[in-house]
Amino acid sequence: MASSLVSNTNQVHFASVLAMDNSEMVAMFEALVASGLNGFLGFQGKMVEISEEVFARTFQLPVEGLIDIHEVPKELIFYARTEFSLTGEQLSTSCKKRELKIEYRLLSDIVAKSITVKAGSFDVVTHERFLLMTAIFGGVSVNWGRLLFKISRTWKIQRQGKLECED
Repeated sequence: MASSLVSNTNQVHFASVLAMDNSEMVAMFEALVASGLNGFLGFQGKMVEISEEVFARTFQLPVEGLIDIHEVPKELIFYARTEFSLTGEQLSTSCKKRELKIEYRLLSDIVAKSITVKAGSFDVVTHERFLLMTAIFGGVSVNWGRLLFKISRTWKIQRQGKLECED
C-alpha cells in the first residue's frame, strides 16, 4: 500500500469535554472513558517494538471481551442505526458522516483518526467504524488490547511522519 503523510491528529482533554453543557456529547465521551480508551487516545508515540501483552499493559487497555468486532450484538446495531441518525431514520452501517448526529460525527472522527489510523477522506462511515462506534456506544466489553495491537501491528510509523502499511 502506498504511504501517505499523516497530518490529522486528535488530542482529547476529557475533563473539559465532560464539563460541557451538551448532555449528549458528555454521554458519548463518558462511553469512551468507560470503554478504557481515554488513556490510549492521549498517547504521543515513539518507535518501539512490543508484544501484545506489553502493549495492553502499557496503555492500560482492557484484555477481556469481544475480539472480533463483527460479533457486536445485532440488536445493538439495529438500535444504534436509529440512535446515531440525525433524522431518526434507520441508517445503513456504511453511511455519510453528515447523516450522523454531531456527537457521533465526532466519535466517528476519533475512531477513524485515533483507533483505525485511517488516512484520506473522513466523510464516509465504514461498516467496521460503525461497528466500533456501536460497541463503544453500547458499552460492549471489547478486548481493546488485542484489537488495537492487531491494528498497530499492520502500521509502521516512520520518523519523517509517514505512515506505511506492512503487508
